[in-house]
Amino acid sequence: MPTNTSTVPQSFGSDAFSWSFFHDQFTQLVHASVQLLPMLLLGLVLFMICYIIAGPMSRLLIKPIDLISDSKLVVLVARRAISALVILLGAYLFLRLAGLTEFAVAIMSGTGLIGLILGFAFRDIAENFIASLLLSIQRPFKIDDVIEVDGRLGVIKKVTARATTLVDYDGNHIQIPNATVYKNTIKNLTANPRMRGKVAIGIGYDNDIRSAQTLALATANQQTAVLSDPPAQVLIDSLGPSTINFSLYFWVNSEQHSTQKVSSQLMRALVNEFTKQGISMPDDARERILLNTPSDGPIPTGQEPSKTQNTTIETHEHTDTLNDVSSDTDEIREQAEQSRDPEQGKNII
Repeated sequence: MPTNTSTVPQSFGSDAFSWSFFHDQFTQLVHASVQLLPMLLLGLVLFMICYIIAGPMSRLLIKPIDLISDSKLVVLVARRAISALVILLGAYLFLRLAGLTEFAVAIMSGTGLIGLILGFAFRDIAENFIASLLLSIQRPFKIDDVIEVDGRLGVIKKVTARATTLVDYDGNHIQIPNATVYKNTIKNLTANPRMRGKVAIGIGYDNDIRSAQTLALATANQQTAVLSDPPAQVLIDSLGPSTINFSLYFWVNSEQHSTQKVSSQLMRALVNEFTKQGISMPDDARERILLNTPSDGPIPTGQEPSKTQNTTIETHEHTDTLNDVSSDTDEIREQAEQSRDPEQGKNII
């Protein structure tokens, strides 16, 4: 009996002690919360104010940047960066007023660390984004320009924060990462609309070289698509086995005329003029050895020479196509406007 009577008061005393301890802790927590409540409300109000004014303040602060830079992407990035800083400032004030100073400092320190980790994790994305910023600032080309980059030739359709979209002369949409565009050589064919073309032709050694050059130059100057300034030139390239090879250089306005089409028309005109003037254009010398060829006798059936037929070919309907020297760039631009956008995003240039 004495043992039982001593055990009950100990258990009862232990329960009373636990209840008293938790009651004291709860009371202290309530008092601390009541004391911190004004600071918490103030911190919450400051955070909400920072969140609300982040947008208008960023638009106000980037006005000088908007006046200096024409880059839409730079303005967009600056505006979002300022908004993020204002919101982070509100979060920092809230944590400080809530008594979580060390946690607030850790959050601010961790922001830079997180950014560094994300930079390594998304290196390619970050590289393309930085390249898009540089392209937006430097502007080596514009929308609808014809450029050649990384072996791709086409018309600029769109430039986003990730890639540059080209429409080549086969009508294909090509997306090139901005980092690739920025690091490679960019050939802008629209910056200077004048483009030089070349036609190679060979004449026999029995012809007068100067007369052939003069005739070729006159033939080129008769073409309306060939510019007079800079003037066309006819230069000898090499002496072949059976021909004197020279090149005819000419200039065209690439915005109006196609260099390839003008070259085709010039070659046709040169052949016609040289043939009329009796200027020979022999093929390279070759030696032919014919084996087991009968000297006479009837020609087998099916190998009879074809007879020349005086037929009149209607070429009027093809004349426009053969004489067309217009540039294909406008057609490609029109196709790019009518085609589906392969990537959703805003233009940055």
